[in-house]
Amino acid sequence: MKELTRYFYNLFISKDLSENTAEYLNLLIGLSILIIFLFIIYFIMKRVFIAIFKSYATKSKNTFDDYLVKNKTFDYLAHIVPLSITIWIVPMLFISFPVAEKYLEVLFDIMIIVLVIWILRSVLRTCRDFLKSLDSFKDKPIDSYVQVFMIFVWSIGIIFIFSSMTGKSIWTFLTALGAMSAVILLIFKDTILGFVASIQVAVNDTVRIGDWITMSKYGADGDVIEINLSSVKVQNFDKTITTIPTYHLTSESFRNWRGMMDSGGRRIKRSILIRTTSISFLSKDDIKRLRKIELIKEYLDIAQQKIDQYNDDHKIDKSILINGRNLSNMGVFRVYVEAYLKNHPYINKDMMVMSRQLAPSAQGTPLEIYAFSNDKEWKNYEKIMADIFDHLLSATLYFNLEVFELQYTSEK
Repeated sequence: MKELTRYFYNLFISKDLSENTAEYLNLLIGLSILIIFLFIIYFIMKRVFIAIFKSYATKSKNTFDDYLVKNKTFDYLAHIVPLSITIWIVPMLFISFPVAEKYLEVLFDIMIIVLVIWILRSVLRTCRDFLKSLDSFKDKPIDSYVQVFMIFVWSIGIIFIFSSMTGKSIWTFLTALGAMSAVILLIFKDTILGFVASIQVAVNDTVRIGDWITMSKYGADGDVIEINLSSVKVQNFDKTITTIPTYHLTSESFRNWRGMMDSGGRRIKRSILIRTTSISFLSKDDIKRLRKIELIKEYLDIAQQKIDQYNDDHKIDKSILINGRNLSNMGVFRVYVEAYLKNHPYINKDMMVMSRQLAPSAQGTPLEIYAFSNDKEWKNYEKIMADIFDHLLSATLYFNLEVFELQYTSEK
């Protein structure tokens, strides 16, 4: 092979060209032929070698090899043969240029290191994609771990490259890195914090991909779509993307709605403001009228019987309604609200169902509804809640209750 690489040199010497000219022309022609030959070899490797593996991956039931093809692992492996041929032949072409030999050796070392990194990166990405396809790993921060491994691989690769360029031992660079550990920790502070946070998030199971989280400080309110080493991506409900530093998930407060999604219902907690001056005792005529409402008929019969019994036993003067025990329109309405919720088809009866009166304010007396819809999908939940309050707001008229409204006077 050495004689073949000197073929054009000998040919030009026989044609009475100077040795210098013959050397440069031999090198130029040799490199041109080598480049063409390498392109042919790579083309054959890509057409044959890669095609065989792609065909095998397509027929195979295992999806791992499909991800190898997707991440171009076989494309990178196909570079091994052309690179080996280059390392073997190029030094022979430069045999008359001893100054270049040292630089060529460094260049080949760098090419080998970079190719190995590319192959490792492709394999790591394949592992990431494969693990994400498994149900048990879909909600885990796989990207964070892959990024950490890639940082480690690139760091080792750079150390080897510098070692090859300077001719110094690898241990020399590792010792220097140890001495610069404080600076390195400062430079990679966010990366280290992100890695630690990713582990804490995974171990403590605080956030998973697909969780709905709310973090007001960053304007995040939506589903987690990615957890990586440096950030967590949240797709908000308006389809915007909010990026949160990963370590903030362990150092700051946020709300994860997974508990609600995993439970049997979504909470409804909203109030109706009742005008306080409309709250009053119920007369016998009022009770007679309200007995026509099926949901509270039984309650009114039992409650009124107990009240009458109490008033008779204590000889209460009922000529004035305030004396003794009485039913109020607000109290009966509260019972009606709770009965209505318990009979509603979209309210989960196994969870808390309650109507309660809150402290009066300048805007009226709030009557709060506290229950859980059995449909947790946002659009359906809003419809259920709107239907409930449409009904209850309309029902206040039957109890002679007024809903508080802000009244504006026009300026003349």
